[in-house]
Amino acid sequence: MTQRVKVALVGCGNIAQSHWQGIQAEAPQIEVTAIVDTHTGRATAMAEQTGAKAYTSLEQALSTGDFDAVDIMLPHYLHEETAISAFAAGKHVVLEKPMAPTIDACDRILAAAKAAGTVFMIAEQSHYWPDALKVRELISSGAIGEIITARAYFGNAAGIDTGPKPWRYELAKSGGGICMDGGAHWIRPLRMWLGEVDEVVAVTGQPKKEMEGESYARSMLRFESGVVAVFDALNGGMFIGPGEEFRVTGTLGELVIEKGSGGNLIRYDEAHPQGEIIMSKRPGRGPASFGYELRDFSRAVLEGKTLAASPEYSLGELRTALAIYRSAESGQWEKVWV
Repeated sequence: MTQRVKVALVGCGNIAQSHWQGIQAEAPQIEVTAIVDTHTGRATAMAEQTGAKAYTSLEQALSTGDFDAVDIMLPHYLHEETAISAFAAGKHVVLEKPMAPTIDACDRILAAAKAAGTVFMIAEQSHYWPDALKVRELISSGAIGEIITARAYFGNAAGIDTGPKPWRYELAKSGGGICMDGGAHWIRPLRMWLGEVDEVVAVTGQPKKEMEGESYARSMLRFESGVVAVFDALNGGMFIGPGEEFRVTGTLGELVIEKGSGGNLIRYDEAHPQGEIIMSKRPGRGPASFGYELRDFSRAVLEGKTLAASPEYSLGELRTALAIYRSAESGQWEKVWV
Protein backbone atom coordinates (compact mmCIF):
# COMPACT_ATOMS: atom_id res chain seq x y z
CA MET A 1 0.00 0.00 0.00
CA THR A 2 1.31 3.46 -0.93
CA GLN A 3 2.47 5.48 2.06
CA ARG A 4 0.38 8.59 2.72
CA VAL A 5 0.65 11.71 4.83
CA LYS A 6 -2.20 12.06 7.32
CA VAL A 7 -3.28 15.69 7.43
CA ALA A 8 -5.53 17.82 9.62
CA LEU A 9 -7.28 20.67 7.82
CA VAL A 10 -7.34 23.61 10.24
CA GLY A 11 -9.99 26.16 9.32
CA CYS A 12 -13.10 25.46 7.25
CA GLY A 13 -13.51 28.70 5.32
CA ASN A 14 -13.84 28.95 1.54
CA ILE A 15 -10.17 28.21 0.94
CA ALA A 16 -10.50 24.83 2.67
CA GLN A 17 -12.77 23.65 -0.13
CA SER A 18 -10.11 24.53 -2.69
CA HIS A 19 -7.48 22.64 -0.70
CA TRP A 20 -9.75 19.60 -0.39
CA GLN A 21 -10.64 19.61 -4.08
CA GLY A 22 -6.96 19.97 -4.96
CA ILE A 23 -6.04 17.05 -2.72
CA GLN A 24 -8.68 14.87 -4.36
CA ALA A 25 -7.54 15.77 -7.87
CA GLU A 26 -3.76 16.10 -7.59
CA ALA A 27 -2.38 14.91 -4.23
CA PRO A 28 -3.16 11.19 -3.76
CA GLN A 29 -0.42 10.85 -1.15
CA ILE A 30 -2.41 12.99 1.28
CA GLU A 31 -5.12 11.51 3.51
CA VAL A 32 -7.29 13.97 5.43
CA THR A 33 -7.95 12.42 8.84
CA ALA A 34 -8.94 15.44 10.95
CA ILE A 35 -10.91 18.67 10.55
CA VAL A 36 -10.50 21.57 12.98
CA ASP A 37 -12.78 24.58 13.22
CA THR A 38 -14.15 26.47 16.23
CA HIS A 39 -17.57 26.48 14.55
CA THR A 40 -19.06 23.04 15.26
CA GLY A 41 -21.34 23.10 12.23
CA ARG A 42 -18.54 23.89 9.80
CA ALA A 43 -16.23 21.28 11.31
CA THR A 44 -18.92 18.61 11.24
CA ALA A 45 -19.96 19.39 7.66
CA MET A 46 -16.42 19.20 6.33
CA ALA A 47 -15.68 16.08 8.35
CA GLU A 48 -18.66 14.40 6.69
CA GLN A 49 -17.47 15.60 3.30
CA THR A 50 -13.91 14.30 3.76
CA GLY A 51 -14.53 11.25 5.94
CA ALA A 52 -12.32 12.73 8.66
CA LYS A 53 -12.93 13.29 12.37
CA ALA A 54 -14.12 16.73 13.53
CA TYR A 55 -12.54 18.78 16.30
CA THR A 56 -13.46 22.23 17.60
CA SER A 57 -9.97 23.13 18.87
CA LEU A 58 -6.45 22.49 17.70
CA GLU A 59 -5.46 21.52 21.24
CA GLN A 60 -8.05 18.73 21.23
CA ALA A 61 -6.93 17.54 17.81
CA LEU A 62 -3.23 17.55 18.74
CA SER A 63 -3.89 15.56 21.91
CA THR A 64 -6.16 12.89 20.45
CA GLY A 65 -6.08 13.09 16.66
CA ASP A 66 -4.27 10.79 14.24
CA PHE A 67 -2.31 12.96 11.80
CA ASP A 68 1.25 13.81 10.79
CA ALA A 69 0.73 17.32 9.45
CA VAL A 70 -1.54 20.33 9.63
CA ASP A 71 -2.80 22.48 6.77
CA ILE A 72 -3.54 25.88 8.37
CA MET A 73 -6.12 28.07 6.61
CA LEU A 74 -7.02 30.71 9.20
CA PRO A 75 -7.14 34.52 9.39
CA HIS A 76 -3.63 35.93 9.31
CA TYR A 77 -3.54 37.03 12.94
CA LEU A 78 -3.97 33.40 14.04
CA HIS A 79 -1.12 32.01 11.96
CA GLU A 80 1.67 32.46 14.50
CA GLU A 81 -0.02 30.86 17.49
CA THR A 82 -1.44 27.98 15.46
CA ALA A 83 1.76 27.15 13.58
CA ILE A 84 3.93 27.29 16.70
CA SER A 85 1.51 24.97 18.54
CA ALA A 86 1.71 22.49 15.67
CA PHE A 87 5.51 22.60 15.57
CA ALA A 88 5.64 22.11 19.34
CA ALA A 89 3.66 18.90 18.81
CA GLY A 90 6.16 17.72 16.20
CA LYS A 91 3.85 18.15 13.20
CA HIS A 92 4.71 19.05 9.62
CA VAL A 93 3.05 22.33 8.65
CA VAL A 94 1.47 23.85 5.55
CA LEU A 95 0.54 27.46 6.30
CA GLU A 96 -1.46 29.67 3.97
CA LYS A 97 0.27 32.86 2.92
CA PRO A 98 1.28 35.23 4.34
CA MET A 99 3.31 33.41 6.98
CA ALA A 100 2.15 36.13 9.42
CA PRO A 101 1.33 39.86 9.18
CA THR A 102 4.70 41.00 10.62
CA ILE A 103 8.32 40.02 10.10
CA ASP A 104 8.83 39.58 13.85
CA ALA A 105 6.00 37.02 13.95
CA CYS A 106 7.48 35.26 10.92
CA ASP A 107 10.86 35.05 12.63
CA ARG A 108 9.25 33.36 15.63
CA ILE A 109 7.47 30.86 13.38
CA LEU A 110 10.69 30.08 11.51
CA ALA A 111 12.49 29.53 14.81
CA ALA A 112 9.78 27.09 15.92
CA ALA A 113 10.00 25.26 12.59
CA LYS A 114 13.77 24.94 12.92
CA ALA A 115 13.45 23.61 16.47
CA ALA A 116 10.84 21.05 15.38
CA GLY A 117 12.88 19.85 12.41
CA THR A 118 9.72 19.07 10.44
CA VAL A 119 8.68 20.11 6.93
CA PHE A 120 7.38 23.68 6.71
CA MET A 121 5.70 25.09 3.63
CA ILE A 122 4.01 28.41 2.91
CA ALA A 123 1.08 27.75 0.58
CA GLU A 124 1.49 30.02 -2.45
CA GLN A 125 -0.26 28.33 -5.34
CA SER A 126 0.88 30.76 -8.03
CA HIS A 127 4.34 29.20 -7.78
CA TYR A 128 2.73 26.11 -9.35
CA TRP A 129 0.63 27.77 -12.06
CA PRO A 130 1.57 26.01 -15.32
CA ASP A 131 1.51 29.25 -17.32
CA ALA A 132 3.75 31.01 -14.78
CA LEU A 133 6.20 28.11 -14.92
CA LYS A 134 6.13 28.19 -18.73
CA VAL A 135 6.90 31.92 -18.73
CA ARG A 136 9.89 31.25 -16.47
CA GLU A 137 11.07 28.54 -18.86
CA LEU A 138 10.69 30.80 -21.90
CA ILE A 139 12.51 33.69 -20.22
CA SER A 140 15.34 31.37 -19.13
CA SER A 141 15.69 30.04 -22.68
CA GLY A 142 16.03 33.57 -24.08
CA ALA A 143 12.77 33.37 -26.03
CA ILE A 144 12.09 37.09 -25.67
CA GLY A 145 15.67 38.24 -25.21
CA GLU A 146 16.84 40.44 -22.37
CA ILE A 147 14.01 41.55 -20.09
CA ILE A 148 13.19 45.25 -20.28
CA THR A 149 10.10 45.54 -18.09
CA ALA A 150 7.00 43.71 -16.88
CA ARG A 151 3.53 44.37 -15.55
CA ALA A 152 1.13 42.48 -13.27
CA TYR A 153 -2.51 43.38 -12.71
CA PHE A 154 -4.67 41.80 -10.00
CA GLY A 155 -8.34 42.76 -9.90
CA ASN A 156 -11.15 41.35 -7.80
CA ALA A 157 -14.50 41.42 -9.57
CA ALA A 158 -17.74 42.70 -8.07
CA GLY A 159 -19.48 40.27 -5.77
CA ILE A 160 -16.30 38.48 -4.74
CA ASP A 161 -17.07 39.14 -1.06
CA THR A 162 -20.63 38.66 0.14
CA GLY A 163 -22.43 38.35 3.45
CA PRO A 164 -21.05 39.70 6.75
CA LYS A 165 -17.91 41.82 6.76
CA PRO A 166 -15.04 39.49 5.83
CA TRP A 167 -12.18 39.18 8.31
CA ARG A 168 -9.90 40.26 5.47
CA TYR A 169 -11.42 43.73 5.71
CA GLU A 170 -10.33 44.15 9.36
CA LEU A 171 -6.73 45.26 9.79
CA ALA A 172 -6.48 43.72 13.25
CA LYS A 173 -7.12 40.30 11.68
CA SER A 174 -5.55 40.66 8.23
CA GLY A 175 -2.56 42.90 8.92
CA GLY A 176 -2.95 44.59 5.55
CA GLY A 177 -5.06 44.92 2.45
CA ILE A 178 -5.07 43.62 -1.08
CA CYS A 179 -1.28 43.67 -1.53
CA MET A 180 -0.63 41.42 1.47
CA ASP A 181 -3.52 39.11 0.61
CA GLY A 182 -4.54 38.28 -2.96
CA GLY A 183 -1.88 40.50 -4.49
CA ALA A 184 0.78 38.09 -3.27
CA HIS A 185 -0.31 35.65 -6.00
CA TRP A 186 0.76 38.24 -8.58
CA ILE A 187 3.97 39.35 -6.89
CA ARG A 188 5.27 35.76 -6.73
CA PRO A 189 5.36 35.19 -10.52
CA LEU A 190 7.20 38.49 -10.99
CA ARG A 191 9.82 37.26 -8.53
CA MET A 192 10.00 33.87 -10.25
CA TRP A 193 10.70 35.57 -13.59
CA LEU A 194 12.70 38.65 -12.67
CA GLY A 195 14.53 37.77 -9.46
CA GLU A 196 14.35 39.51 -6.11
CA VAL A 197 12.65 42.87 -5.57
CA ASP A 198 15.06 45.50 -4.26
CA GLU A 199 12.82 48.53 -3.71
CA VAL A 200 9.35 49.87 -4.43
CA VAL A 201 7.50 53.13 -4.80
CA ALA A 202 3.73 53.10 -4.50
CA VAL A 203 0.44 54.84 -3.90
CA THR A 204 -2.53 53.15 -2.26
CA GLY A 205 -6.18 53.98 -1.76
CA GLN A 206 -9.47 52.72 -0.37
CA PRO A 207 -12.16 52.73 -3.08
CA LYS A 208 -13.83 49.92 -1.13
CA LYS A 209 -14.64 51.93 1.98
CA GLU A 210 -15.65 48.99 4.15
CA MET A 211 -12.15 47.52 3.71
CA GLU A 212 -9.84 48.96 6.38
CA GLY A 213 -6.65 48.13 4.52
CA GLU A 214 -5.82 49.29 1.01
CA SER A 215 -8.19 48.08 -1.70
CA TYR A 216 -6.15 49.76 -4.44
CA ALA A 217 -2.42 50.01 -5.07
CA ARG A 218 -0.25 51.10 -7.96
CA SER A 219 3.38 50.26 -7.49
CA MET A 220 6.69 50.22 -9.33
CA LEU A 221 9.01 47.42 -8.30
CA ARG A 222 12.72 47.75 -9.02
CA PHE A 223 14.42 44.36 -9.04
CA GLU A 224 18.01 43.65 -8.08
CA SER A 225 18.74 43.21 -11.79
CA GLY A 226 17.67 46.81 -12.42
CA VAL A 227 14.47 45.81 -14.24
CA VAL A 228 11.45 47.89 -13.20
CA ALA A 229 7.97 46.32 -13.22
CA VAL A 230 4.51 47.70 -12.51
CA PHE A 231 2.20 45.98 -10.04
CA ASP A 232 -1.45 47.06 -9.86
CA ALA A 233 -4.02 45.67 -7.43
CA LEU A 234 -7.68 46.60 -7.11
CA ASN A 235 -10.67 45.42 -5.11
CA GLY A 236 -13.15 48.14 -5.90
CA GLY A 237 -16.38 46.17 -5.95
CA MET A 238 -17.03 47.06 -9.58
CA PHE A 239 -17.17 44.83 -12.64
CA ILE A 240 -13.80 44.51 -14.31
CA GLY A 241 -13.38 44.13 -18.04
CA PRO A 242 -11.14 41.79 -20.03
CA GLY A 243 -7.46 42.43 -20.32
CA GLU A 244 -4.26 40.87 -19.16
CA GLU A 245 -2.85 39.62 -15.88
CA PHE A 246 0.80 39.75 -16.87
CA ARG A 247 2.95 41.23 -19.59
CA VAL A 248 6.70 40.65 -19.79
CA THR A 249 8.62 42.67 -22.38
CA GLY A 250 12.03 41.69 -23.70
CA THR A 251 14.35 42.85 -26.46
CA LEU A 252 13.00 40.14 -28.80
CA GLY A 253 9.30 40.13 -27.95
CA GLU A 254 6.63 39.88 -25.28
CA LEU A 255 4.83 37.23 -23.23
CA VAL A 256 1.24 37.97 -22.18
CA ILE A 257 -1.07 36.05 -19.84
CA GLU A 258 -4.66 37.10 -20.39
CA LYS A 259 -7.27 37.49 -17.67
CA GLY A 260 -10.32 35.33 -17.22
CA SER A 261 -11.05 31.61 -17.33
CA GLY A 262 -10.34 31.56 -21.06
CA GLY A 263 -7.09 33.48 -20.72
CA ASN A 264 -4.21 32.44 -22.95
CA LEU A 265 -0.45 32.63 -22.65
CA ILE A 266 0.65 34.36 -25.84
CA ARG A 267 4.09 35.02 -27.28
CA TYR A 268 4.65 37.98 -29.60
CA ASP A 269 7.89 38.12 -31.56
CA GLU A 270 9.23 38.60 -35.08
CA ALA A 271 8.02 35.17 -36.15
CA HIS A 272 4.60 35.70 -34.52
CA PRO A 273 3.68 39.39 -34.83
CA GLN A 274 0.00 38.57 -34.33
CA GLY A 275 0.78 36.32 -31.39
CA GLU A 276 1.29 32.60 -30.85
CA ILE A 277 -0.84 30.85 -28.22
CA ILE A 278 1.51 28.82 -26.03
CA MET A 279 -1.14 27.74 -23.47
CA SER A 280 -4.89 28.26 -23.47
CA LYS A 281 -7.56 28.72 -20.79
CA ARG A 282 -5.13 29.27 -17.90
CA PRO A 283 -4.45 25.58 -17.21
CA GLY A 284 -3.92 24.42 -13.66
CA ARG A 285 -5.51 27.39 -11.93
CA GLY A 286 -8.14 27.10 -9.20
CA PRO A 287 -8.21 24.00 -6.97
CA ALA A 288 -5.69 22.18 -9.16
CA SER A 289 -2.91 24.59 -8.17
CA PHE A 290 -3.62 23.93 -4.48
CA GLY A 291 -3.31 20.25 -5.29
CA TYR A 292 0.06 20.80 -6.96
CA GLU A 293 1.46 22.58 -3.92
CA LEU A 294 0.11 19.97 -1.50
CA ARG A 295 1.54 17.19 -3.67
CA ASP A 296 4.90 18.96 -3.40
CA PHE A 297 4.46 19.08 0.38
CA SER A 298 3.63 15.37 0.58
CA ARG A 299 6.75 14.47 -1.39
CA ALA A 300 8.87 16.57 0.95
CA VAL A 301 7.42 14.71 3.94
CA LEU A 302 7.49 11.21 2.49
CA GLU A 303 10.51 11.32 0.21
CA GLY A 304 12.63 14.13 1.63
CA LYS A 305 12.38 16.14 -1.56
CA THR A 306 13.15 19.85 -1.50
CA LEU A 307 10.12 22.14 -1.74
CA ALA A 308 9.78 24.30 -4.84
CA ALA A 309 9.98 27.36 -2.58
CA SER A 310 11.34 27.54 0.95
CA PRO A 311 9.43 29.36 3.70
CA GLU A 312 12.24 31.92 3.80
CA TYR A 313 11.81 32.61 0.08
CA SER A 314 8.09 33.01 0.69
CA LEU A 315 8.75 36.05 2.87
CA GLY A 316 9.38 37.99 -0.35
CA GLU A 317 5.72 38.76 -1.02
CA LEU A 318 5.11 39.92 2.56
CA ARG A 319 8.22 42.10 2.55
CA THR A 320 7.19 43.61 -0.78
CA ALA A 321 3.70 44.41 0.54
CA LEU A 322 5.13 45.99 3.70
CA ALA A 323 7.48 48.11 1.57
CA ILE A 324 4.50 49.21 -0.52
CA TYR A 325 2.79 50.38 2.67
CA ARG A 326 5.88 52.29 3.81
CA SER A 327 6.23 53.92 0.40
CA ALA A 328 2.57 54.96 0.33
CA GLU A 329 3.23 56.83 3.59
CA SER A 330 6.64 58.29 2.74
CA GLY A 331 6.07 59.04 -0.94
CA GLN A 332 9.56 57.65 -1.64
CA TRP A 333 11.29 54.52 -2.81
CA GLU A 334 11.47 52.01 0.04
CA LYS A 335 13.82 49.04 0.33
CA VAL A 336 12.17 45.61 0.55
CA TRP A 337 14.76 43.61 2.50
CA VAL A 338 15.19 45.75 5.62
